[in-house]
Amino acid sequence: MRMNYFVLGSNNLDASIKFYDALFENTEFKRVLSTDRMTYWQDVHTDAAFAVAKPFDEKPATNGNGTMLGFDMNSTEEVKRFYNKAIELGGTCEGEPNQRGPRFSAYVRDLDKNKIALGFLNT
Repeated sequence: MRMNYFVLGSNNLDASIKFYDALFENTEFKRVLSTDRMTYWQDVHTDAAFAVAKPFDEKPATNGNGTMLGFDMNSTEEVKRFYNKAIELGGTCEGEPNQRGPRFSAYVRDLDKNKIALGFLNT
């Protein structure tokens, strides 16, 4: 079994789309679908997908306490680049790039305060 997709709620879909379009520049994730309620990006080499959406129940989107989306990166340099790009785009730091056990990782929150982990497994 493997993860198929991950969706984060947003209270400002336009701002979220701009944030993730810029964050995913020069990566395998490309925007593939947008509606008035949801936008998807998909890895061009796999079927893994990521989306931001206005909640279906029309209540405000909230970030989950303990909820985290993890991206497996290709190098320590990519972790640093993604982290710096997220901060530049208005994200907030939840843990600067550093070696943590066997993984080099960093943690940021997006514009809706959703937590994102960026990691590279050192072998």
